[in-house]
Amino acid sequence: MKTTPNYIKSLLMPNAKSPTGRRVWSIDLETVWLPFLTATNTMGDTAIPYDALGSPIRLVYDKDGSVKFSKSGRVMSKVAKPIADSVTLIRQNFVANLQQYSEQVATDRQEDYAKQIEMATIAGKPIIAHDRAELDKAIQLQIAEAMRQAEAEAETTEVAERELVTAQ
Repeated sequence: MKTTPNYIKSLLMPNAKSPTGRRVWSIDLETVWLPFLTATNTMGDTAIPYDALGSPIRLVYDKDGSVKFSKSGRVMSKVAKPIADSVTLIRQNFVANLQQYSEQVATDRQEDYAKQIEMATIAGKPIIAHDRAELDKAIQLQIAEAMRQAEAEAETTEVAERELVTAQ
């Protein structure tokens, strides 16, 4: 029987550190991505330009060359393209590794995997039924409110039309 690889086990362990800076793919740029990408450059695994690592946050410019602002008035910024591209590649590889691991376990331990799916399906049925019932109630309340509002508007329109009719 195969054991779970350490890199998968480490993904499932809680980690108390919670960075608060700019995030790329929900991971802190300053404390995670920059040190990691610098390390990969050091090892020769990547060739991210020094200017991208030295200035990872860049201003966004309009087509006319002026600094771009959001609708709320904030200056817009983006992550340097070589860093963003590296993170995208890592993300795609991460997803592929998760899929490959899942497929391998589902193939190697078919009965155990099927049993997990069956138990999860059974455990999820009452939650799905409860949510469906609550959703049905919420939709019925919305329909009733819309009908009440439509009737109120119809009465208001009817009264207004009666007032416009002149007596002969």
